[in-house]
Amino acid sequence: MKVYLYDTTLRDGAQAEGINYTVSDKLKIARKLIAFGIDYLEGGWPGANPKDLEFFQEAKKLDFNKTKLAAFGSTRHPRLKVKDDPNLLNLIKSEAPVVTVFGKSWDLHVESALATTLENNLLMVYETVAFLKEVGREVVFDAEHFFDGFKNNPEYALKVIEQAARAGADFIVLCDTNGGSLPKEIRAGVEAALKIHPRIGIHAHNDSELAVANSLIAVETGATMVQGTINGYGERCGNANLCSVIPNLILKMGVEVNCQDNLKNLTRLSRYVSEIANLHPNPYQPYTGQSAFTHKGGVHASALLKDKGTYEHIPPELVGNHRKVSISDQAGVSNLLFNSENLGLSEEEVKTYGKELVAAIKAMEHQGYQFEGAEASLELLVRKVTGKLSEPFKIDNSKLIIEIKEDGRVLSEAVVKVRVGDTTIHTASDGNGPVNALDNALRKALLEIYPNLSELKLTDYKVRVLNEKAGTEAVVRVLIESSAGEKSINTVGVSTNIIEASLKALTDSLIYFLINNNEGTVS
Repeated sequence: MKVYLYDTTLRDGAQAEGINYTVSDKLKIARKLIAFGIDYLEGGWPGANPKDLEFFQEAKKLDFNKTKLAAFGSTRHPRLKVKDDPNLLNLIKSEAPVVTVFGKSWDLHVESALATTLENNLLMVYETVAFLKEVGREVVFDAEHFFDGFKNNPEYALKVIEQAARAGADFIVLCDTNGGSLPKEIRAGVEAALKIHPRIGIHAHNDSELAVANSLIAVETGATMVQGTINGYGERCGNANLCSVIPNLILKMGVEVNCQDNLKNLTRLSRYVSEIANLHPNPYQPYTGQSAFTHKGGVHASALLKDKGTYEHIPPELVGNHRKVSISDQAGVSNLLFNSENLGLSEEEVKTYGKELVAAIKAMEHQGYQFEGAEASLELLVRKVTGKLSEPFKIDNSKLIIEIKEDGRVLSEAVVKVRVGDTTIHTASDGNGPVNALDNALRKALLEIYPNLSELKLTDYKVRVLNEKAGTEAVVRVLIESSAGEKSINTVGVSTNIIEASLKALTDSLIYFLINNNEGTVS
């Protein structure tokens, strides 16, 4: 059985709160989806806004290979003829080979939202699909609110899709627009629709956390098209997440899809779309999330050393992800063994220092440290415990000067005394806040001796208050992410003093960078 994948990231996905694609953004995502092998790529609603009109003009320059570009719109206006409807004329003008039109299949919407009669709505569906077929377009008919309509008035909901079928629709897609249907309701609707048209699709929203499950049950029942978005982006709670639908179809259901040879690129695609959407990737997203194959418990790590299948439903490499065994207060020596290569430990060193390392990690996490997102600080701790750390510099003294001006401006200056071997460097620098001033002063002191430190950039700074009820005396955890080219360096510092915690994390990032760029002495 073959299933066609229809991606609506650029249209339905763009309706998610917080997403605002430019035309350039949409073209970048389109290229990635084409390269991935998506069957249908919905570009937007030409005529709804100037951005979508421009996209369809620019999309003519793309090489779509086997992917088909779809333009989205609605059935004709209740009081217009098809040849006079600007919405339909814009769909044709887009020159997209596929046109997807939605029509109302819930009588409540026909009478309340469209304010027309049930009979006129049936005519609108038939005439719209027939008109688009006459001008040579492949037509996908989206039966909007089909499952709610099927529950409320099944006879009328089926009449709507009968009109689309009679007019020559190539696919009829059943939409769970409000996202409230259960799998058994999806199955019943698909079974009824298949008696009317052989090519049925599913378009599920995620308001009940069932969009992926509902899409899979539709395919199991006989649907041969699945509509969805990358990362599940979409209105309200989103759409069916193709990053879950695709591997489930291929790996769990044995369904044939065109992109199955590119499955190993799924994680990269997921994160690319997040980047263009300017949204943080969901680390807990199944299959493609950073934590999807992360193991924390010592029992899990021990079992994974024996057989990866003990705690993983698929090998992460199949979807381009990777396995990670974190080191935390729940870790055991097995976690160290699993990470020994990354941590630069031999098996003999794990046996020698394992218990001491685990005890040190647990003690520090009890203070508030967290090493799951601070791998560089963890590696420095391992080096320290095993006697392999020789720090490239020491901070002998540091001082912060905060000056509040009459106009309310707050100025920050940091003074640091740094020792590198027998050389002591005393310098000062201001900054945009005390942490930035400290960072600037440290770099200023070290750049003369370690010029390649200029490659290291601070890219993210997070503060977490660990015991809020303590007020200004609360312990804080500072996580810092720095980057040097493509490599990320993640460090952590903990203290009741936010400046001290920040300085610890900053210092770790500088030391880690210098050691790993052969600027520090490792004994």
